[in-house]
Amino acid sequence: MRQRRDDALLVDGYNMIGAWPELAGLKDRNLEEARDRLLEMLADYQGFTGMQIIVVFDAHQVPGAGASFKQYRIKIVFTKEKETADICIERLAAEMRMRSRNLYVATSDMIEQHVVFAQGALRISARELLIDVTQNRKEIERTLERPLGKRNELDDNLSLDVRMKLERLRRGQS
Repeated sequence: MRQRRDDALLVDGYNMIGAWPELAGLKDRNLEEARDRLLEMLADYQGFTGMQIIVVFDAHQVPGAGASFKQYRIKIVFTKEKETADICIERLAAEMRMRSRNLYVATSDMIEQHVVFAQGALRISARELLIDVTQNRKEIERTLERPLGKRNELDDNLSLDVRMKLERLRRGQS
């Protein structure tokens, strides 16, 4: 997917959790942990691409008015009672449609892909997004591993894990 900084990505959260092997295994043990891991992965992706990301979680069987908040600079939406993630994504896609940017919708639900495509959004499957997220993560790791000369001696002694955490802090993520 070739994206620009002003592009936006709507993600069907539970669809990704069910389709991505790491998250599907995590979901069986702890759904909240799977959601958090998805958000971490998408936060890294957003930081690398600069895209605006909105993740929608289905709460149509849970009583309540729905909720919307930001975490890792990603907008997270829990749908309202009796509203599915698909309906919410369709509504958001219609609201966000602009000529000056591309709007991507990530879901493997074929019917939903056709509906948002008809509204002018570009569709991307869960598998395609996982591949893109994985490739971007590898690029981040290559960038962090690349020696930048001898100007930062401390950086040469930090593990990749510590450098990734520092990079997330630099981007304003927890």
